[in-house]
Amino acid sequence: MPNILIIEDEEVIRDAVKRLLERHGYDVAAANSVEQADSNHNLSDFNLILSDIRLPGASGTEVITRAPGVPVLIMTAYASVRSAVEAMKLGAVDYIAKPFDHDELLMLVERTLKQSRCQRTNQALKSDINREYPVAGMVGRCEAMRDVCSRIEKVAPTDSTVLILGESGTGKELVARAVHEKSNRSDAPFVTVNCAAIPETLIESELFGYEKGAFTGADSSRMGLIESANGGTLFLDEIGELPQAAQARLLRVLQDGEIRRLGSEHIKRADIRLIAATNRDLKQAVQDNNFRNDLYFRLRVFELKLPPLRERGSDISDLTQFLLNKICKQLNRPALQFSEDALKTIHSHHWPGNVRELENAIERAVILCDGDTITTDLLAIEHDSAIPQTQTDIDQDPSLENYFREFVLSHQDTMTETELAKRLGISRKTLWERRQRFGLPKAQKKT
Repeated sequence: MPNILIIEDEEVIRDAVKRLLERHGYDVAAANSVEQADSNHNLSDFNLILSDIRLPGASGTEVITRAPGVPVLIMTAYASVRSAVEAMKLGAVDYIAKPFDHDELLMLVERTLKQSRCQRTNQALKSDINREYPVAGMVGRCEAMRDVCSRIEKVAPTDSTVLILGESGTGKELVARAVHEKSNRSDAPFVTVNCAAIPETLIESELFGYEKGAFTGADSSRMGLIESANGGTLFLDEIGELPQAAQARLLRVLQDGEIRRLGSEHIKRADIRLIAATNRDLKQAVQDNNFRNDLYFRLRVFELKLPPLRERGSDISDLTQFLLNKICKQLNRPALQFSEDALKTIHSHHWPGNVRELENAIERAVILCDGDTITTDLLAIEHDSAIPQTQTDIDQDPSLENYFREFVLSHQDTMTETELAKRLGISRKTLWERRQRFGLPKAQKKT
């Protein structure tokens, strides 16, 4: 039940408003001055404060500073624009002029309480997200991750385009969220688009929107994802998969800040901050004429390179414990621990799917664990076969593409597509798309 405080020096009005609110289910306290209210009550305990602006002693607006975080409605018999503006400048959420209609007051109280609940809910959700995805203090103390965090701090306050590079599963979206949360756009939308997950025939309509009748099936107009990110941040994951036509339209957005829906003659302004990510070598893609050179240079204004998990040393211990705690909480399981052998296996594994693969392995182990200790067998890590025994093993810096080719060729006869995708830390759809791109058809079943 919402708890409301009324501060009004006229007893007749104070009692009438109190009775009105109590009849509608509110728990109401009353005071005749700010000083009495502050003396008799803990102001932060209330969900809403209604205060007259003209009171003996301190002005009614004084309660705004004494009750931070509590919405304050100002009541005034001096219904002038000046008094209303001054009250709002000082932090009042709204005002109502006396004599007021009872229905008008009830509607204003209900609306203010609803808005306050929404704000508290949003703050709670943001706190939960920050705990799940530690934006301010990303997990990692190795030199490479310290450098990433330092660069995030420098680029976040700007509106510069950021290109995040790294293997699949290294946490590129987490870094993009960190940049957004530390930017001046943190209260605006953060829109994520996985370019590889949207069919090539639909990517332009999804990104830029369309007008009714623009193509068969366009029965109504639709806002695109870029437009929905207006004022905020647009994160394009796996941007290396973006088709050439969409690349040209995206370049227009970056150059001129303009978008045009499919089938429309009207240009709209787009105020967005773009963050892109890829696990591909875009420079090579440019040389192969698969990616626009001008777009590539527009994207790489500021680069952030994420190290693979296998190169993060002692960070693996911190990540392992963090992920275990997080997953136990998500699955409502009591605190668990790893056996010594399980920790050794985790540290010695190659982790081709990086943090995503590690998280999947830990989640599977938590689900299967019957006791309080996670053993090696529950992790289901095939350590001896984690790295294909090919020439890649002796290369000091194998490319991700070569590693993918050789891992798939070495294991496709003994693993299903689902198992291959899990070991690589990618979806089956992404596995299929990369097979097509690299010319690796599925192995024929022997009969």
